[in-house]
Amino acid sequence: MLSRKRLVGIERMADSLEATYRPLLEAISFAARAHKSQLRKDRETPYVSHVFRVCLIARHVLGVEELHVLQAAALHDTVEDTTTDYDDVQEDFGAEVAGWVATLSKDKRLEEHDREEAYKERLSKSPWQVRVCKLADIFDNLMDSQHTQPEQRARTLKRSADYLEALRVNLPEQARWPWEIVAQLLAEMKAGSA
Repeated sequence: MLSRKRLVGIERMADSLEATYRPLLEAISFAARAHKSQLRKDRETPYVSHVFRVCLIARHVLGVEELHVLQAAALHDTVEDTTTDYDDVQEDFGAEVAGWVATLSKDKRLEEHDREEAYKERLSKSPWQVRVCKLADIFDNLMDSQHTQPEQRARTLKRSADYLEALRVNLPEQARWPWEIVAQLLAEMKAGSA
């Protein structure tokens, strides 16, 4: 039988654990609901696997521990690719996370060339938190391109290189090592495609 003192300690730890982990789990659940009917380019894999992987890559490959950055990683495609808007994200996760997600979202009202140029311009001026989320996104898209047709893989390699160049402009210190990791992966994949 547990003593009263031990029970109180366990209750405090549970409160602390809930407060620590619930916000990230809520972001993951939000992303799962937002992307629930979407599939990846292979038309078999649920799209939400991508946002989960981006969050895992940010944490376990790029070493990010900051809660809000991991939330933005999980939510990075909700505004761009679902009916979710900035206000929805802001209401549940705050202005900071919503702002980062908005920066990671392309303006689909623009023609593709203009959209890509505007997006790269925003990335080149973004804070390190946005850059690390985008680097995790690039990493996953590169890894996932193994399952695509050669022309789609070539397009992914080209876009990834373009995004890396945009992200390298005035690269904040916190994003240098993650940038190097993704640049290395891109180089390895280009060499494997040659």
